[in-house]
Amino acid sequence: MTDSSREAGRTAEHLRFVRRIYAMRSLGLGFGFFAVAGVLYEQHAGWGLWTLLFANGYLWPTLAYVLASRSRDPEYAEYRNLVIDSAMGGMWIAVMQFNIVPSALLAVMLSADKIGVGGWRFLVRTALAMLLTAAAVWTLIGFPFAPYSSMTVVLACLPFMFVYPMAISSAAYGLARKVVRQNKQLDQLSRTDPLTGLQNRLHWDDSATAAMTHCARSARNASLILIDVDHFKDINDFHGHQIGDAVLRRVAGILHGVVRLTDTASRIGGDEFALVLMNIEDEPARSIAERIRKAIEDARFDDAPALRCTVSIGLASTGPRTVSAAMWMRHADAALYQAKQRGRNQVVCADG
Repeated sequence: MTDSSREAGRTAEHLRFVRRIYAMRSLGLGFGFFAVAGVLYEQHAGWGLWTLLFANGYLWPTLAYVLASRSRDPEYAEYRNLVIDSAMGGMWIAVMQFNIVPSALLAVMLSADKIGVGGWRFLVRTALAMLLTAAAVWTLIGFPFAPYSSMTVVLACLPFMFVYPMAISSAAYGLARKVVRQNKQLDQLSRTDPLTGLQNRLHWDDSATAAMTHCARSARNASLILIDVDHFKDINDFHGHQIGDAVLRRVAGILHGVVRLTDTASRIGGDEFALVLMNIEDEPARSIAERIRKAIEDARFDDAPALRCTVSIGLASTGPRTVSAAMWMRHADAALYQAKQRGRNQVVCADG
């Protein structure tokens, strides 16, 4: 990935952050308008305060979005806007003369969203902005203090009191679900071979151990098929790595076509594949292995018409001599070695 593409990705992520904050700010300030308006109504406030309240509640969210989205650093600009939100909250707390219900509501809500966005350190920064602004405005207006909240003020606070916490909770739930999905995707990616789409060696180790445990508990058999592409280095050297990758994908496609829901196909090395067949006896397992070998032998490649690809296959079943996944692997690997020694392009079953 180039530096320019990484920078574009970061910018897109920052813009998504700006849009998310814009939605929350519009909702919070829109309903917070009524909480402050209840106090201004009882104070018989002049048109200047009403104009400022309207601008803060309904014009500032859009202005903040425009400023952040057009900034060279949208994330930094949005964090600056969040500090301004807290400072404006401190101003309204002082203007309301510390009317207890709306003041506490503003302080708590403006603190909760800051923790959700930037953690406790960012909360300290924004809380300081709120306190300093509240102190400055309170000093300018002569230190009035009227903490009593009438029923009118309480009723005006109810929309903000109910709607905004629900919105924050919904946003947090959505982010939590996104994290869970991303963790699942990361886990899937960590277990999947990107070239073939098969499970990788990490998943193979888990699958082999699980298969052994199942066989021990159910007294049923499983078979392990190891597949190695014959002369794969020569294919890469003569035809190029692009054709070599096409061969690996073709082998993976053939394995996808034969596995059942209970089976597991994995790429466990450069040109080595493993197939765990559950609840199966030796002869049916050998038949599947032969079908795989024949399908690969018959495969043709548009970009290399002359290429004829074969595989050597070793097969081992669970049984009294197989007491661990590592031993099971050794038995199949020994059979694979014999297939190579006998001339390749064949299936060999482990003794016993």
